[in-house]
Amino acid sequence: MSDLPVPKLKALPPLSLYIHIPWCLKKCPYCDFNSHEIRGQDNQTPEDEYVAALIRDLELALADVWGRRLSSVFFGGGTPSLFSARSIDTILTAVRTLLPLEHFAEVTLEANPGTFETQKFADFRAAGINRLSIGIQSFNPQHLKALGRVHDDQEAHRAVEIAQKNFDNINLDLMYALPGQTLPEAQNDIETACAAGVTHISAYHLTLEPNTLFHRFPPALPDDEQAAAMQEMIEQVTAKQQYRNYETSAFARAGKESRHNMNYWQFGDYLGIGAGAHSKISFADKIVRQMRYKQPKEYLAKAQSGESLVHTHQEVTAEDRGFEFMMNALRLNGGFDTSLFQERTGLPLSVVRQQLDEAEQRGLLVHDHLRIKPTILGRRFLNDLLQIFLPEKNSAG
Repeated sequence: MSDLPVPKLKALPPLSLYIHIPWCLKKCPYCDFNSHEIRGQDNQTPEDEYVAALIRDLELALADVWGRRLSSVFFGGGTPSLFSARSIDTILTAVRTLLPLEHFAEVTLEANPGTFETQKFADFRAAGINRLSIGIQSFNPQHLKALGRVHDDQEAHRAVEIAQKNFDNINLDLMYALPGQTLPEAQNDIETACAAGVTHISAYHLTLEPNTLFHRFPPALPDDEQAAAMQEMIEQVTAKQQYRNYETSAFARAGKESRHNMNYWQFGDYLGIGAGAHSKISFADKIVRQMRYKQPKEYLAKAQSGESLVHTHQEVTAEDRGFEFMMNALRLNGGFDTSLFQERTGLPLSVVRQQLDEAEQRGLLVHDHLRIKPTILGRRFLNDLLQIFLPEKNSAG
């Protein structure tokens, strides 16, 4: 695999837009995202300047995605729901002006309980948001406290109520294997989420990421065996309630899978604007990855001075394409069509044939000429499965 010719793409994949809003009310001790606690005068964000910077960012990026349609838009953070509906409306108006949106494009806004006001969320809907993703994390007051969340269990329930008045497509983010959490407590969280009848649930295993408070001062967490029991229980409870576990941490009612995230998992393209946002953009003869300047102050200064907002820019080598595709697509429990590999990487499937065979021999995936998908064992030991496709390993072998 070391001397691959430059692969050509016959067609470009779907394109999504990710918009990063980096401020939050309080930095959580487990969070390693590019998010910044609101400090300073009146606890205000430089909202208007940032909206202008985002629009400038999009204008500068147009040359890379000219004429392509957006299949989804996602406002992530931080806490995007801190911004006013007027600002979200201004951003979306600029997006529609500069890039055509597909008919019925999915437009998601991340929101945290504690920022929910009935009128504000009605206005978000009017601005064009049609999917809400709420960072609940837990319905248990003790666990919310341990996670450093600014909301309590009452606000969590109220957020879901207000959301359901205005939106029919809602995701709830939950976490499990929390400090001191028992299996019945984790079960209560997932059952409460299912009982709300939302269209989508994401359940993430709490991990201690570097550069977080929890990494420096680790809390006592459930052991691997307890965490695995929680994961299994979550899969059983959601299945009983008609949620399909379509990706490692994602559960959806029929037809309500996150289109934005599915595009990531299927190695689609995404343009990321905003402080620290990442992009992956395909051209006929290359695939590039970019990252915007990370610090909001520096990002704003660059935007105001008219400089480029792209901090890093690199091409994905032919060797890395196969691994990057697998790293995403093997998170999908239903796997992927074999034809998708060549379509998205420009490479014939034969470049990973040896690794596919090894993974199959180890019982981690099954493949035929139509479809490749992880087995139950492969889903449980996803990192082991992905490691087989690492480029260093292949060139050494």
